[in-house]
Amino acid sequence: MRILVTGGLGFIGSNFVRSMMDKAEITVVDALKYGSNESNLKDLDYNFVNGDICNYEIMAELVKGVDAIVNFAAETHVDRSISNPYAFIESNVIGTYTILEAMRKANSEAKLVHVSTDEVYGDIEKGSFKEDDMLKPSSPYSASKASADMFVLAYVRTYGLNAVITRCTNNYGRYQFPEKLIPKAIIRAKMDMKIPIYGTGKNVRDWIYVLDHCEAINLVLERGERGEIYNVSSGEEKTNLEVVSEILRIMDKPDLVEFVEDRPGHDIRYSLDSSKVRELGWKPKHSFKEGLKETVVWNLENEWWWKPLVDEKILHPTPWKLEW
Repeated sequence: MRILVTGGLGFIGSNFVRSMMDKAEITVVDALKYGSNESNLKDLDYNFVNGDICNYEIMAELVKGVDAIVNFAAETHVDRSISNPYAFIESNVIGTYTILEAMRKANSEAKLVHVSTDEVYGDIEKGSFKEDDMLKPSSPYSASKASADMFVLAYVRTYGLNAVITRCTNNYGRYQFPEKLIPKAIIRAKMDMKIPIYGTGKNVRDWIYVLDHCEAINLVLERGERGEIYNVSSGEEKTNLEVVSEILRIMDKPDLVEFVEDRPGHDIRYSLDSSKVRELGWKPKHSFKEGLKETVVWNLENEWWWKPLVDEKILHPTPWKLEW
């Protein structure tokens, strides 16, 4: 099988590439923006194209002759989307549209797995979202992902493209960009620096180890039905405060938590019903405590990887309301 992976040098994309190296011939296209890192795959032999998914000429050439396309390429950081929404419209909406147009005009029979997010549903106080629930995004980031999802479904319906959508909860694991909560907390705790937590820290997220997510994507690639959406979740819901407290416990560090001003539109709780993908035969292999401990140990043992990425925005986070 020949697979085109967009955004393959990002966090989830690079973990997916690693998980598929012995199963397929991989081509990675990546624009090498701030969330990408060539070090993520430096020890692997794969085909690489330095290109932007918004570039139609590049994508038109790349979609030819592949059996599958897995679209990870996206701007994903909510704070950045509040400061600069257009970058998210450009990458997440126009980029996805460009892939779809390239496939349509090439009469591509490749299967597209479009990797989305649980944030398109908005928050939920009780229960869990199912795939056919209404979308109610709260941030420019989640609005851009919801728009991309709608384009994918429209191209399935109108043009007959073979595409599926996955919507996953919060990922963590190796190679996660240091501005995200878990790696940032690990790095700052190592330096005995305060760890900023928005509001009261009671916002709840379902946390899934990245390799479990990658296995779900591979299964949907193999067995998912055209035009369907598959929620992916571990069922392990934690508050942000619980996550940081567990990191500090693993690292045997004192309480370094510092509560800061909450960001606008901060969703209270995300929760997905993933029974549909579990019926295909998937379930997570890693518990939160196991996965988090492995993640902490990996970051502590691989300072060479994250140290070049850590700048003043990580060590001294800029409030959401200021320009990045």
